[in-house]
Amino acid sequence: MVKDLASSSVLTKKFQITLPKKIRQILGVKSGERIGFIVQGNEVKIVPLKSKLEENFGKVKALKKPENFKEIRDFVEKEMAKNVIEELK
Repeated sequence: MVKDLASSSVLTKKFQITLPKKIRQILGVKSGERIGFIVQGNEVKIVPLKSKLEENFGKVKALKKPENFKEIRDFVEKEMAKNVIEELK
C-alpha cells in the first residue's frame, strides 16, 4: 500500500467529494459500494466497507445441489396455507 500519496478533491455545495481514481484503485472500491470514515484527531481515514452478503458468501452450504426452488416454493406455500387455515379455525 502507498503511504505518502498526495491527492486532493473539491468539496461541493452538498458537502460531497469525488475520490480520485488512484485512491479508488488503492481501496478497491467501485461506484455504489460503501466506505467508512475513521476520525483520528484532525485526520480522517477512508476505509472500504464490505457488505454482509459479501462477507458471508459461501459460508452456508446447500443441502443438495442444484437446489430445486420450485419444490421449496411449493413446500413453503403449503405450510403457509396450513397456518392460515389453522388461524381461521
